[in-house]
Parts: sequence; structure tokens; C-alpha cells
Amino acid sequence: MSVVWVDASAGASGDMLLGALLGAGVPLPVIAAAVDAVAPEPVDLGVEQVRRGALAATRCHVSIADSAHHRTWTDVRALLTGAALDEAVRDLALRVFERLAVAEGAVHGISPDQVHFHEVGALDAIADVVGVCAGFVHLGGTEIVVSPVAVGSGSVRAAHGTLPVPPPAVARLLTGVPSYAGPPGHPAMEMCTPTGAALLTTLATSWGAQPPMTTAAIGVGAGSKDPEGWSNTLRVLVGEAAGAEAESRHGGEVRADPAAEAGIFPPWRENAPAPENELVIEANIDDLEPRLIPGAIDALLAAGAHDAWITPILMKKGRPAYTLHALAPSTAADAVRRVFFRETSTIGVREHEVVKHALPREMLTVSVGGHPIAVKAARLDDEVVNLQPEWDDVARAAAALDRPAIDVLAEAKALAEASPRSAEASRTSADTSAPANE
Repeated sequence: MSVVWVDASAGASGDMLLGALLGAGVPLPVIAAAVDAVAPEPVDLGVEQVRRGALAATRCHVSIADSAHHRTWTDVRALLTGAALDEAVRDLALRVFERLAVAEGAVHGISPDQVHFHEVGALDAIADVVGVCAGFVHLGGTEIVVSPVAVGSGSVRAAHGTLPVPPPAVARLLTGVPSYAGPPGHPAMEMCTPTGAALLTTLATSWGAQPPMTTAAIGVGAGSKDPEGWSNTLRVLVGEAAGAEAESRHGGEVRADPAAEAGIFPPWRENAPAPENELVIEANIDDLEPRLIPGAIDALLAAGAHDAWITPILMKKGRPAYTLHALAPSTAADAVRRVFFRETSTIGVREHEVVKHALPREMLTVSVGGHPIAVKAARLDDEVVNLQPEWDDVARAAAALDRPAIDVLAEAKALAEASPRSAEASRTSADTSAPANE
């Protein structure tokens, strides 16, 4: 079974998705042909390679002639219905725009057919939606898993004036699925657009962390903004499901969870493989500007390393230095080596094979003061032996609630221990554990 995982942890928009699809190998003519079939005016798709923060990414520019035409849902539906499109692409695009119309109508208190889309009905947004739908149909993913979506914070200027982030339409579109403001340190900006939210909620067959899969292609799509210290990107991983368990794990739809009524959001599973051989790739470095180290670690992880870290050392002649390490599967070894040579000052690396053992685990999500916090539950012999809230989520919730992080951490752990899902984790033996970051 083919699998596509969409990492929206830095947000989502139509152009970010287009760039990620192109970076993952979808041919530009496939997307351009679908857009040309729908667009009543000329649309040009420009592609370039850019950097966003520490990451290389693909940027897709949608260029159109100046137009003040604001189409209604009825107008857009007529364009899509009359276009010479693949039926699967047409169906997806119609469902995306219908979802947008329903959300916008609910926000403004009017029927969907009366909605004037403004930004999301403009020609460039039509191109975004149709192009992304064509790209996903081309990939042929039978399972599309989407991470929790970062929506951002602050405010944004729109056709209706200044709106809070997430804008009302985005908040409504993402109702019932995992979303959050963004990791600590993210810029105060809109990170998920209505178009991005409508696309993800239409395409997703399930939500959560990367499922067990053998990755064949990775695409990194760039957003239009390039804020300092932040990689404004969306990633798409394309591959095949790893093992029969993955084929029955989601069943093609987002499942409701009775625990949600108790304040526990629908969980996502991390399934790890049996013990496997991986590589530790490392280099001793004594002449690298220290401020470059975090970016190098981020780049190693983006290249496919399962973990990356540094160790302080003392080299010959008493020189203080670091050893930069990366734990990576053999399939990512070449890309990881290239990061060492491109992002650091080293001119040589060494590597050795290790055997990794990872406990099976599940990811639970609890709510502390209305803020979702992911909790990793690890099992040994079908018994939960470790419950650890994700620190980034704890820190974000503590800051938002103006509470000590240690109190939020304790409450999240207590909620996880009392969760019916935690008890279920002890009874479940079908899962294997996901690549560990240890």
C-alpha cells in the first residue's frame, strides 16, 4: 500500500503543498495541465530552489494577470464541472471548495452558495487547489497521513479586515483534527491558510506522526515568507507501508475516539520496527562557529537521520571541540554525509554500524487547560513502562496558561496515566515501535 505523510508542523498553504509535491517528484506538466484545464485566464507556474531557515526547499510561484474578480462557490463549481479534468482530480477539487464554502458560510452566517470567496476564490487559489489535487492523484497514495497542523498566532490582514490567527475559517476547517499554534519560538504569523486547511482536511485519511513506511521520495515546499530563525516549510514523504499492520491501521478514515469526550484527543500511533541495523555517522569538529550547530542538527534530521547530537571533547594540543553524531538508516546515509560536508567545516566523517532496539509505543494526546499535549507511552511485554509528555507541547501550554512548566508536565502525565487509552496501550500487542530518537 502506498503511503504519503504530510508534515504540517510548520503550517500549510496551497503553494507550500505545490512545492512539496514538485520536490517529491510530481512532474510540473501534470500540475500545469490540470490548472490550464480549469483556469479561464492564463496561469504561469514558476519553480525555483530556495532556502527557508536551514532547509533547502522548492518554491512554486503561481503568476496570474491582475484581476479583481471574486468568484462565488457557484462560479468555481461551474469551472470545475466544465473542465477537461481527470475525474479523480475533479472530485477532490470539488470537495475542497465545497468544504471551503461551508466553512466561510458558517463564519459569515450565509449559505455556501452565497459565499464570495475573495482570497480563496481568486484564480491563484483555484490553481493551488486544482494543482495540489492533481499532484496527489498522480502520487496515488492510498493512505494520506497528516501531522498535527501548526496554525500560528497573532493577527492577519484579510479581505474582511484584521482577523485573529487562526482566522475563523481555518479554525472551523480544522475542528475535530489535531492543530496547535506551533512549536516554541515560532514567529507570530499566519502559518495555515484557509486553502491549506481545506486541502489537508479533504485529503487526509488519518492524522498523526509518520506511519511505518519505507520512504522513496521526500519533497520540501517553501512558504512565501522567510522569517529569521524559522524554516517556513511543509514536507511530504512518499513511500510504501512497512508491514501488514499498517494496511489495517487506519481503514481509510479518521476515527472518532470516545476518550475525546473526557478531554483526550484522538491519538496517533508510532509503530517501530523490530531491532535493526543503523549507522552512526560522526565527525570531530574544532573550527565550526557554534551558532551554526543547531542548523546543522536540523539539516541532519531533515536529511533522514533518526537522531543527531553533539558531544564536547578535547582534541590534540588541548583544543576544545565537538563530535557531531547522526543516527541514520543506510538508505539515508549518503544524504546525511552530504549535510556533514555542506553544513559544517569537517572534511571527513567516520561511521560504524549499530543495532537499535526500540520499545513499542503509542502517542496519546491529553488536554491541559484546553491545550493539546502529546504523551509518548512505551511498552515492555505489553505493559506501559514509561509515559513522557512531549516537552515542546508542555512548554507551549505553560507559556499560554502562565503556569510553571513543571506543573503542566505533572498534570499531563497524570491525565495520561488515567486515560482509558493508556490502559488500552497495555492490552495492545499488535503494534511494533517506530524509529526511536535514542
